[in-house]
Amino acid sequence: QVQVTESGGGLVQAGDSLRLSCAASGRVLSSSAVAWFRQAPGKSREFVAGTIWSSGNTYSSDSVKGRFTVSRDNAKNTAYLQMNSLKPEDTVVYYCAASSHPVSRLVVGDRRQYDSWGQGTQVTVSS
Repeated sequence: QVQVTESGGGLVQAGDSLRLSCAASGRVLSSSAVAWFRQAPGKSREFVAGTIWSSGNTYSSDSVKGRFTVSRDNAKNTAYLQMNSLKPEDTVVYYCAASSHPVSRLVVGDRRQYDSWGQGTQVTVSS
């Protein structure tokens, strides 16, 4: 089973950019997916963006479309979340997740598809 570890969180100002990394240990199945979720205190975990590993096709939620971009580097077994034009409401913990089975593009945003989760990385955006 793949294990994932996030890095790159921190404190930035509104309008700044930040890139999160998700390093996967173990072989990522070609048809599996890697995705980013975020969770605010007291709220459920929300899908941010994801990618099908083999094709590199990406999907993102409406709340971040145009600002956040997910990508992956096969050679480095690493996925990234590039976050631009950050807003104070983006201040939450971000989690990387990977699936150990094929994932259809139709359910990339469904957290039940993922069985490996990172420990989370805090992103804080000051106004």
